Amino acid sequence: MPQVSLRDGAHYPVVVVGGGQAGLATSWELTACGLDHVVIEADRVGSEWRNRRWDSFCLVTPNWQCRLPGFPYSGPDGDGFMLRDEIVAYLEEYAHAFDVPLAEGVRATSLEQSAQGFTLTTDAATVTADQVVLATGPYHRPKLPRFAERLPDGVQQVHSSQYRNPSQLDEGEVLVVGTGQSGCQIAEDLHLAGRQVHLVTGSAPRVARFYRGKDVVAWLEEMGYYAKGIDEFDDVDAVRFRVNHYVTGRDGGRDIDLRRFAMEGMKLYGRLVGTDGSTLSFQPDLKANLDHADAVSEGIKDSIDAHIAAGGIEAPDEARYQPVWEPPTEPENLSLQGISAVVWSTGFSRDDGWIRVPVFDGRGYPTHHRGVTSVPGLYFVGLPWQHTWGSGRFGGVADDAAYLAEQIVQRRMQTGVRWIAGLPRSQQSHSTPAVA
Repeated sequence: MPQVSLRDGAHYPVVVVGGGQAGLATSWELTACGLDHVVIEADRVGSEWRNRRWDSFCLVTPNWQCRLPGFPYSGPDGDGFMLRDEIVAYLEEYAHAFDVPLAEGVRATSLEQSAQGFTLTTDAATVTADQVVLATGPYHRPKLPRFAERLPDGVQQVHSSQYRNPSQLDEGEVLVVGTGQSGCQIAEDLHLAGRQVHLVTGSAPRVARFYRGKDVVAWLEEMGYYAKGIDEFDDVDAVRFRVNHYVTGRDGGRDIDLRRFAMEGMKLYGRLVGTDGSTLSFQPDLKANLDHADAVSEGIKDSIDAHIAAGGIEAPDEARYQPVWEPPTEPENLSLQGISAVVWSTGFSRDDGWIRVPVFDGRGYPTHHRGVTSVPGLYFVGLPWQHTWGSGRFGGVADDAAYLAEQIVQRRMQTGVRWIAGLPRSQQSHSTPAVA
């Protein structure tokens, strides 16, 4: 894999910012089209997985869904779930497989439109480009609620992106805030280690791991859910910002059933609403949160049942889930006296201030159609629901990368300018480009 050294004044036909799975997939497609380009990565390939996931982390989608373009999963356990270090190795092997023109350890600090197309300033050099693909993903800055400032000084506080293992946290009881995928899996990690866990729930849905003889992901794939475009939904914004269903691939995969955790001693609460400095108070919505999560899971099973019936598919019958625990009628308060640590699983905010191009809406979200922005030559890739449910995942990013490569080739042909990667603009030619 050639390491590219950026030089001030160099001009590139295409610059891809971000060396994760989305940036690498885009690079593969550009390489297949014969387009010169460079990929810049602020850290190392796979750094998001290496640096912002806990020790026992694993995928929640089966390995067979890892199908980056030109590099589908080929290991011995297609129905298994890669661990964190295996994910990093998969990405590193991918980068070596087709010699990505990669500049690692280079951080983008400013992107602006210019006479050359775009000017990209980095901490290594300032370069220009005809077209730019932003593959920086949606998870930039760990988000902490202002509520964190009101907790006592002696309580250790970490964001989910900083959590590694139970021994990292001070001895004592642990409060986990948030029941998205990370919050539920971290709560389980602590629970299995014998820690007393207090889990603050939200409205995140859950999904069964297996149903009627197959992984639910396999059923959903067969039913076309991952290929359904976001434009097919009436409530596009609501769909785009939905919280992911919680489930786990740990130990071969299983459900995450918060009710069962409660039976085993985990303490569950509704939304966190206040503190007097010594006690936490919660909304009386724990039952509603648990019921909603179960209803979504059972609704997915309804869809699978209908698919099986319509197709005459042979599949074993399976009894439906029955709640194993019900919360108390009145919400309980929680004394902070025994709480030694808090894990905030409260998500991330975007950090796009360095992108000085008008492509964001009033909420700061990139405006685009299938990754193509209103500014000619500027694209996004790797966003959740960029086009389908599979966008941003190992299973769907290939389609998005291929689509953007087509758009990049078309624009290159329309402009009729041929650039040679790395040469100053003054040395470039203006002949009709030849692309594979």
